[in-house]
Amino acid sequence: ITCTVWPQYGKMGSCRSLAVAAAAAIFSLSTISSPTHAFAPTSTHAAITRTASLAPSAPTERSSVSTRLHAIDEKMMERLEGIRRSFNALTERLADPDVIGDSNLLRQVMSDRSKSEEVVLAFDEYCQLNEELEGAKELFQEAGDDADMREMAREEIKAIEPQLEALEERITILLLPTDPNDDRNVMLEIRAGTGGSEASIFAGDLLDVYRKFIQDQGWQATMMDSSTGDDGGYKNVVLEVKGDSVYSKLKWEAGVHRVQRVPATETQGRVHTSTATVAIMPECDDVDVKIDPKDIEMSTMRSGGAGGQNVNKVETGVDLTHKPTGIRIKCTQERSQLKNKELAMKMLMSKLYDIENEKREMEERERRGEQVGTGGRSEKIRTYNWKDSRCTDHRLGQNFPLSSWQSGGIGPILDAMIAKDQEEKLRQISEEAVAS
Repeated sequence: ITCTVWPQYGKMGSCRSLAVAAAAAIFSLSTISSPTHAFAPTSTHAAITRTASLAPSAPTERSSVSTRLHAIDEKMMERLEGIRRSFNALTERLADPDVIGDSNLLRQVMSDRSKSEEVVLAFDEYCQLNEELEGAKELFQEAGDDADMREMAREEIKAIEPQLEALEERITILLLPTDPNDDRNVMLEIRAGTGGSEASIFAGDLLDVYRKFIQDQGWQATMMDSSTGDDGGYKNVVLEVKGDSVYSKLKWEAGVHRVQRVPATETQGRVHTSTATVAIMPECDDVDVKIDPKDIEMSTMRSGGAGGQNVNKVETGVDLTHKPTGIRIKCTQERSQLKNKELAMKMLMSKLYDIENEKREMEERERRGEQVGTGGRSEKIRTYNWKDSRCTDHRLGQNFPLSSWQSGGIGPILDAMIAKDQEEKLRQISEEAVAS
């Protein structure tokens, strides 16, 4: 594979070259399993795809009909054909009475089909444009000495080739390996860090921002646990967030968030620095995490607060401790002890799964040498400066308007993180291709 980086196109030229080089090696990855589940594109792929589509086209070749470097080779075409066959088979299954009559099976088939739909649609469009290109080239050859006909064919070729390039890049991005947790719902935990009461107030501000973003995404959020601060905000708060590919976006919010501003509790106008830690834990069940009942120590308590005589006189609250890890969870949200126990166990499983998931991701990132960021809860990822009205993401090295962040507009930051992560994957694949 020969890749050319046009200097005048800067970073996007590099990204295009990476996409071309990566395509040849993308199918040798060990992550490929079956046509149905191999490459599960999510809405997160849109970030770099949109960026790539805006890249300038390469300089016009001197020859009448240019010879293009196709990122989609024969092996890649075979794989795409397999994905399309699986997609068509799943489409046919949707009309099967046995599938229609089983709601769980129907949901699974629809989910499997949706994972490959974007790839198949892009591939269909690519095939159609490729046929049109071949027809235009054939017309150019048959035109002979007819200058008008040759010019018409040349113009058609020039119009089609950039569209094919954009589709090649898009398909390459869609076929990148994805995080197996991307489609999961999450537990979003915010903990006040250093800074006393101001840290709790800032944790409350973070919660407000996430609620606005969740609402804009059409997701659903339920408060699982909370502990209010002395002067407002929260010392700790946990939300359960459900929706489409929640983890794929919110996982980039995990880490330490730092704020620099004059606190509401400050009487002399001094700027304070406070922190809050955000943890994004993918939801799981007892299939993903096995917990030995002997490792659980549980006691009950009175919930207090709203709920009438029941919560004030009956011990409906649950205090649960996982002895091997020392994780302690108090749950008083529900009016019955059984429901609080179920919620506490659900939160515990998510925390344990997150711990193991973070270990795996750290090992993988060390192997690949990525610089995108660990996503760990100890990593300082962002600083919010009230005086300068800016939000600085340290992983990207970019500033964003603070007012946009306050209104829940964290989408551009997440898109930039997704694009950077995808570019890193493309670079890794292209390096592996060169090494092999």
